[in-house]
Amino acid sequence: MVEGLRTRKKERTRRAISAVAIAMFLEHGFDQVGVAEIAAAAEVSKPTLFRYFPSKEDLVLDRISDHRGEAAAVVRARPAGRTPLDALHDAFMAGLDAREPTTGLCDHPAVMAYHRLVFDTPSLASRVAEYAAADTEALAEAMSEAMSEPVRGMSGIGGAAGPAPGAPASMPGPVPRLTSRLVAAQYVAVRQILARDNYAALASGRTAGEVHGEAVAAAGTAFDLLRHGARAHGL
Repeated sequence: MVEGLRTRKKERTRRAISAVAIAMFLEHGFDQVGVAEIAAAAEVSKPTLFRYFPSKEDLVLDRISDHRGEAAAVVRARPAGRTPLDALHDAFMAGLDAREPTTGLCDHPAVMAYHRLVFDTPSLASRVAEYAAADTEALAEAMSEAMSEPVRGMSGIGGAAGPAPGAPASMPGPVPRLTSRLVAAQYVAVRQILARDNYAALASGRTAGEVHGEAVAAAGTAFDLLRHGARAHGL
């Protein structure tokens, strides 16, 4: 019980420090606020702040840390009969309907300000790119596992009814890992592009309700490309 109370207290302190830091960054700019100023405003010492957040960027990105590895988790938790791309498409569409910030289709002022801070600060954008690379590797691993489960996966990664035209009936060992890495990288890129486009539409002054239909259509096109390749689209 004591340990649980201690853990909850640490989590409250962590969130409070992050909230103070983000508020200061939004008001003054990321590069214009020092760690010592944040520690003072949060009423903690610098060593305490660094115990919670190893870097200044972590003060901001801690807010989205629970989304790291999310795509891999979606693939592993998918229902029987759904391919990895089916599950990822379902999750993204559900996120659009729920106005999840990770889809870029959330027009709450605080979320918009947070996105602007991250996208417009080079060091934060760089760290997000590192997160994306790690997500790609985690997703590739989950997809490799899916490719070794023909009954559960039903039809591989993308949902084609059997091998693609010209593909060998059975692939040699290294190929499934290459395939999963390529598809995972494409999915992560698609997710980023869709989210950025949605955010840009909202930043232009439109509401999430106004953009929703276009966002759904764009996601449909993107996942169709992932499943079937570019040939059907004249590329």
